[in-house]
Amino acid sequence: MTELQRYLAEEVAEDHADGIITRREAVRRLGLLGVSGSAAVAMLAAAVGDAAAKQGVAGAAGGHGRRRRGAHGSSVAWAPAATEAITFAGPRGTLMAAWAPAAGKAHGAVLVIHENRGLNDHIRNVAGRFAASGYSALALDLLSEEGGTAAFPGEAEVAAALSAAAPARFDEDMKAAVTELRRRVPRRRLNAIGFCFGGGMVWRLLASGEKRLAAAAPFYGPFPTGGDLSGTRATVLGVYAGRDTRVNATRDAARAALEAARLDHQIATFTQADHAFFNDTGARYNAAAAQEAWHRVLILFGLVR
Repeated sequence: MTELQRYLAEEVAEDHADGIITRREAVRRLGLLGVSGSAAVAMLAAAVGDAAAKQGVAGAAGGHGRRRRGAHGSSVAWAPAATEAITFAGPRGTLMAAWAPAAGKAHGAVLVIHENRGLNDHIRNVAGRFAASGYSALALDLLSEEGGTAAFPGEAEVAAALSAAAPARFDEDMKAAVTELRRRVPRRRLNAIGFCFGGGMVWRLLASGEKRLAAAAPFYGPFPTGGDLSGTRATVLGVYAGRDTRVNATRDAARAALEAARLDHQIATFTQADHAFFNDTGARYNAAAAQEAWHRVLILFGLVR
C-alpha cells in the first residue's frame, strides 16, 4: 500500500470511528481501496481505539489558535461568487476545473485543491469565497483524466479512483493549473490552498519545486515522507487541528522541512478542532476555528492587513 493509499484508507477508518459512516460502509469503502477483509477489521479496530484516546485531547484555542481582534470584520467576504466549469490543456490531455473570476481587477489568484471527495459543491464554494474577496480562484479536478468527479456514483468511488492514480500525475496536473492561473491572471500573486487530501497535495506541489507560488496554505494534509521544500519560494501557513492526531504525526516533519528550506512560515494549530474542521458541510465543522483560519489565509494571501 502506498503512502497515499494508506492515508485514504485511514480517512475511512477515522470516519467510522467518529460515527460518520457505519462499519458495513467502512468495510465496503476499504474494499474499494484494495484493503482485504482482515486488514479492514484490524484498521477499524485501531481507529476506534484512537478515537477513544482522542477524547482526552482538550484545551482552549490558545497559543497557535487564538482569535485575533477584528478577525471577523466586514473585510472578510463569506458570500461566494458564482463559479463556471472550464477546461484547459494538461500534460496528458484536458483538465477540468471550476473557475471563479474576481469581480473587477483581481488582486491575485488561488489554486484550490479538493478533499478526497473530489471537486464538489463545497470546494466550488471555497473558490467562490476567494472570488468574492478579490482573488480569482481555480478549483482543479484531480480526476479529470477519469472524466471528472461527477463521473463517479459516490464519495467512496471518488476516493478509490484518487487512490489508484499515481501521485506524480497530480503534481503535473497541479503545475498545469498554476500555468493556467498565470495565463488568466497575469502579473499577479499566485497562491495555493488545499484541504485534507488536498492539503497533502499542496505539500507535494511545494516539494515538487514549484517556484511560481507566492504563498500556500495546506490544511491538515499529510506531509510527504522525505519532502524537500528547498525548491520553492512560497510563504507557508500550515493549518492543523489539535484533535487530528493522525495528520499531526507529520507536523514535525513539515516544520523541519520549512526550517531547512528557510521559508517564511507559520504553523497554526487549532487545539479544540478536529480533522476537516473547515468544511461547513461535514460533521467535524468548527465555525470558530474555520473563521479564524480563513482570516489567516486572507492575511497570508494579502487580501487583508
